[in-house]
Amino acid sequence: MHGDLSVVDDLPGAFARTVVEAWQARVGELFHIALAGGSTAGPCYERLAADSHDAIDWLSVNVYWGDERCVPPDDPSSNQLLGRRSLLERVGGANAVYPMSCDEGPDAYALRLGEVGKLDFVHLGMGADGHTASLFPGSPALEADPGQLVALNEDPSGRNQHRRMTLTLSAISRARLVVFTVAGASKRDTLRAVTEGADLPAGRVNADRVLWLVDRDASPE
Repeated sequence: MHGDLSVVDDLPGAFARTVVEAWQARVGELFHIALAGGSTAGPCYERLAADSHDAIDWLSVNVYWGDERCVPPDDPSSNQLLGRRSLLERVGGANAVYPMSCDEGPDAYALRLGEVGKLDFVHLGMGADGHTASLFPGSPALEADPGQLVALNEDPSGRNQHRRMTLTLSAISRARLVVFTVAGASKRDTLRAVTEGADLPAGRVNADRVLWLVDRDASPE
């Protein structure tokens, strides 16, 4: 496991504070953030929207996604829809928004990321199987070439439906800060395995800095 683990009582609040702090420490004029999907993301983004009105100039923020299902953008399972409803519509938008599109393919998104260089902030969750973004155990995207930043991928177990587009481990490793949010007792055993060095996708994630924000139910301690 890479990074630091912090057990918190208020996971959405801790996430919002971490984003604000990262924005305040941004390196360039723009702040580049990649959003996640999953069960913890919505409450985190709603809290960020509520807490950031006077703390973040959203016109200095460019928004990306770490992964997406190959579904229409208005599909209930779309990560883009989650990000728009829980965050972007609440803060009035951003400087630029770059949703993933399976129809455009991974190369177009990789070119866009290549122009950025480093993402300032990548938000990730973790599934009970240890997957993160759409990097599933045993899936081809885990073995992408170091220069490949974006890939199409599927869960070989079949538990997670839909074909996906996802950042690769190489793309995530270029981030200044990666923040995992992990909640619920159903994640405890998996998180313990990650902390003990199990070879799961979430445990492979590395970057300039990696921070795990974990609620007490998910805490392996």
